[in-house]
Amino acid sequence: MGKIVSFSNQKGGVGKTTTCVNMAAYIAEAGKRVLLVDIDPQGNATTGMGIAKNTLKKSVYDVLIDEEEKAADAIVPTEIANLELLPSNIDLAGAEVELVQMKNREKVLKKALEGLRDRYDYILIDCPPSLGLLTINALAAADSVIIPIQSEYYALEGLSQLMNSVTLVKQHLNPALDVDGVVLTMYDSRSLISKQIADEIRKFFTKRLFEIVVPRNVRLVEASSYGKPILLHDPKCTGARAYKALTLEYLAREAAKHA
Repeated sequence: MGKIVSFSNQKGGVGKTTTCVNMAAYIAEAGKRVLLVDIDPQGNATTGMGIAKNTLKKSVYDVLIDEEEKAADAIVPTEIANLELLPSNIDLAGAEVELVQMKNREKVLKKALEGLRDRYDYILIDCPPSLGLLTINALAAADSVIIPIQSEYYALEGLSQLMNSVTLVKQHLNPALDVDGVVLTMYDSRSLISKQIADEIRKFFTKRLFEIVVPRNVRLVEASSYGKPILLHDPKCTGARAYKALTLEYLAREAAKHA
């Protein structure tokens, strides 16, 4: 049974999609079967994998809104072996309103993904930068959550709100939901504030903070604009080395849990 992991942070611009896309790519490179699920109406994970949103015949929107649509029929291949994508486009922007009318509206995504668990080792969900119904669906469907946090002061402000949402989902929708870890992104080792924020987050999360931090790196920005994970764009840059090391740290933690 594949593990479902949501990448969530209601603050935008923290490297959430970059982390989700690149960890998906490196987990696939490690030989695992991976499905990347884009449930952000902006569709950045979809374009980040080189998929043109305007050419999609079906997307995650169809799967969420139409009970007859099977998620498997909307999945598309990517350039990376072992990695497939359940894409998103702007149609999803209206889904929050449409989901409100539906029965068990918080568990629509969970129901859609359950039939795919045996096809993949990992199903990674890229959430919108909000705590709305789409993100609640992702947290209700997931076994765990990874939280990317930018090493800047404002990132700390929303952290308690996000953790409160995770707690509420655990209490009311998904008792098994766990926090796999927190990833420090856009880290500037020359900046005193980056170090201070890292120390604060370390106090808050103790062992849940991943040891590998992701530095600010222009090649990561370039890769997303070219519609490629960093391992296809520039596998030797500092950003690529960081995401590869982060993924190996994550997989080692997973292996230790099941040892």
